[in-house]
This record gives sequence, C-alpha cells and structure tokens, in this order.
Amino acid sequence: MGKAAEILEIPATITDRGQTTVPAAIRKMLALGKRDQVVFRGLANGTVMISKREARLEEGDPVIGKFLEFLARDMANEPDRIRPVPKSLLTRGKALVKGVKINLDEALPDEEA
Repeated sequence: MGKAAEILEIPATITDRGQTTVPAAIRKMLALGKRDQVVFRGLANGTVMISKREARLEEGDPVIGKFLEFLARDMANEPDRIRPVPKSLLTRGKALVKGVKINLDEALPDEEA
C-alpha cells in the first residue's frame, strides 16, 4: 500500500467583514487565476470543501440559466409530475444520429459569424 495522502493545512484569518484570502498554495493547487471563482461545499459532518468553480455553458445565456432554475424548482416542488422519456422519442433520436461519429475529446470548431 502506498504512502497516505498528505493533507495541506494552512491557517487563514477572517476579517471583520467576513473575508479571507485564499492562500497561494491552495490557489496553485486549484489552478486559480485572477477573477476565477470558487465553490464552498459544507458537508453534514462540518467539513468544508473548496473547489474551482468551472464555467457552465448556460452562464453565457441568462435565459437558459433562468429556464434551468425554473426546471430545478419545478422538479423539487412537484416530483410526481416527472415522467420518463417515451421510448418512441428515444428511438427517433437514435435514428437521427445513426452513423454520426464524434470524438468527445476533440475541441469544437470556432463559430463563424
């Protein structure tokens, strides 16, 4: 069995305004640059995790973001209304992309104006 993972522990002070600085070693570890954002996740046991906030596709379009928020709220408020996708729609979708080859690791082409 290999060496146990080391835990990087760096103290930081909270200001009167509730702010702190993300230590340089943590910024490097998370590949954080200027203006990047982080996400804090508080777990039930009191542990707090911090990670780099990855940009999401809908961030560029506020309408899509609002629509997705609406869907999430609706699913949470009325879960009994959620229905599976009909088999006929899945079959139709598969037929539409039959023979189409894609490489998910390949960069998308630039959009032309």
